[in-house]
Amino acid sequence: MQTFAMISQFVLGLSIIVGIHELGHLLLAKLFGMRVESYTYGIGAIPLGGSVKIAGMIDESLDTESLKEQPQAWEFRAKPAWQRLIVILGGIILNVLSGIIIYITLTFLLGDTYLPKEEVNKQGIVPNELGLSLGFQEGDKIINISGKEFSKFADILAPHNLLQANAYYTVERDGQVLYIPIPTDILERLAEAKEQKAFLAPCMPFEIGGIQAGGGAQQAGLQPGDKILELAGQETPYFHQLQKVLSQYSGQEVLLVYQREQVVKHTTVKINQAGKLGFCPHILLHYHKQAYNLGQAMDLGTQRAFEVIKINVLGLLKVITGKIPASKSLSGPIGIAQIFGKQFDWIHFWNITGFLSMVLAFTNLLPIPALDGGHAVFIIYEIVTGRQLSAKFLETVQKIGLAILLFLISYAIFNDLRKLF
Repeated sequence: MQTFAMISQFVLGLSIIVGIHELGHLLLAKLFGMRVESYTYGIGAIPLGGSVKIAGMIDESLDTESLKEQPQAWEFRAKPAWQRLIVILGGIILNVLSGIIIYITLTFLLGDTYLPKEEVNKQGIVPNELGLSLGFQEGDKIINISGKEFSKFADILAPHNLLQANAYYTVERDGQVLYIPIPTDILERLAEAKEQKAFLAPCMPFEIGGIQAGGGAQQAGLQPGDKILELAGQETPYFHQLQKVLSQYSGQEVLLVYQREQVVKHTTVKINQAGKLGFCPHILLHYHKQAYNLGQAMDLGTQRAFEVIKINVLGLLKVITGKIPASKSLSGPIGIAQIFGKQFDWIHFWNITGFLSMVLAFTNLLPIPALDGGHAVFIIYEIVTGRQLSAKFLETVQKIGLAILLFLISYAIFNDLRKLF
């Protein structure tokens, strides 16, 4: 069932953004009086979607038979260069607009719920194995990122901050200010980390929330609102500390010290074989909720949409300069499907769909023959020089571009399979 949810979201999401992309080409072609011979979309190989066949255009179909005749008024090749350029960019334009609309809508309807910097720094952070290797220690308080202020805990882990050149964290530890550099291969390390989660988390004070019937917590007489102070002789004011002790004493009965209202009590409790006590924690961190009016949502949603482009540009530059291996950054259909996840959540679905819409726009703008960006380069050359490239030349570079795309797609699928197995 989980696999079905992942695949269905992948198919639906890609169908939406690819359908919109091809619709952009179709609508603008129709606007300028070009004949559209076919309009298809789906989950195909090139370019992970469908296509619009515009009469008189050399595209991935490589159908050049009609080009042997004199250009007709309704053909792509008969239109002015500026019209052809707009049609070529139509899919990118519509993907950008749809991505912006998705981000604006989500921002307006949901607002923001976030953990403020000040709230995290009351207790500090806790690093996992990767975080420790970077130089963090439990209780560190992050003051700024690369010398710049931030307001939300999520900013600490935001890709645009991780991908900056010479990026670093300013940290307060036991009254001293330290600088922890962000390595250029941070994304590679994150991808390879055994714990597939953020390398930093806030220290989370907690109390007992819901209690499982028949579990160790209920048998020990614990109640919602109780605070666990010690377990097996170890202090556990934060939830990650409790989890560590529970894993050490799974299947055993240990001493537990807890606080109910202002009274400290002692009892024994049985930890089950899975290392659980049978309760849900109520985390005692205060999240900030921010609502936005339509104007604010339009501004912030647009910023968030173009932030995706910025992150992709930074990532591509790091791949080109060799700071990030292509094998760690390029994903195919399996990797994309995994981004959607195995649980169907409409909010998450539309977040990912908006993200991928902007990614598709950026990818198609790359100056690779067979992509929209490649077509655009040749038309811009024609506008600047006044010389139209020959059909034979365009057919040749289209074949080269298709070969490049097939290689990249095959390589991406290989990467997906390598990560799986």
